[in-house]
Amino acid sequence: ELTSAGTLPAALAISLERVAAGFALGAAAGLGLSLVAGLSRLGENVLDPPLQMLRALPHFGLIPLLILWFGIGEAPKIALVALGVAFPLYVNTFSGIRGADAKLIEVAQVLRLSRAQRIWHVILPSALPQALVGLRQSLAAAWLALIVGEQVNAEAGLGYLVTDAREFLRTDVIVLGLLIYSLLGLLTDALVRYAERRALAWRLSFVRP
Repeated sequence: ELTSAGTLPAALAISLERVAAGFALGAAAGLGLSLVAGLSRLGENVLDPPLQMLRALPHFGLIPLLILWFGIGEAPKIALVALGVAFPLYVNTFSGIRGADAKLIEVAQVLRLSRAQRIWHVILPSALPQALVGLRQSLAAAWLALIVGEQVNAEAGLGYLVTDAREFLRTDVIVLGLLIYSLLGLLTDALVRYAERRALAWRLSFVRP
């Protein structure tokens, strides 16, 4: 019924646009901040404490504040998704940068690689596995944030369909909406895992493919 009327495809397209925009903003912020904090002691001292304070806040509790700042349009929903994405990616990438193998760094110094070369050839490849873990966590957080954000002052999207169905006691539509959210989360996670296998094909693993 929803598919034939075009309601479900339209709602799905709107939700995908929101999560894509929020993910792009959150990923850019998370990666950028993790590079600044991870590669510089000064950057860590300046950025990490306030970011850890913000990470401890319940993001869904910020919805009223986001609405006051950005209104009731698309911006607060996208901002909520971006917040959910940024912090897991920041924490994991920062940890990956700081956890780079000291022996490899020492070899790079012996080979007289410049700082930029050490970062590109040693630090970033070492941080990649942890960053990809953060990416998977960020995608899960993005869908969770979208579910909540779309049920607050939304006029379109999967969350709006679920909220509207709740008002009319349409349990079937509610279950369908939640199932679609779950499948989208599973699909995006599978895409990241595929990219992870391709990007880390050079790394030895205990588990055989």
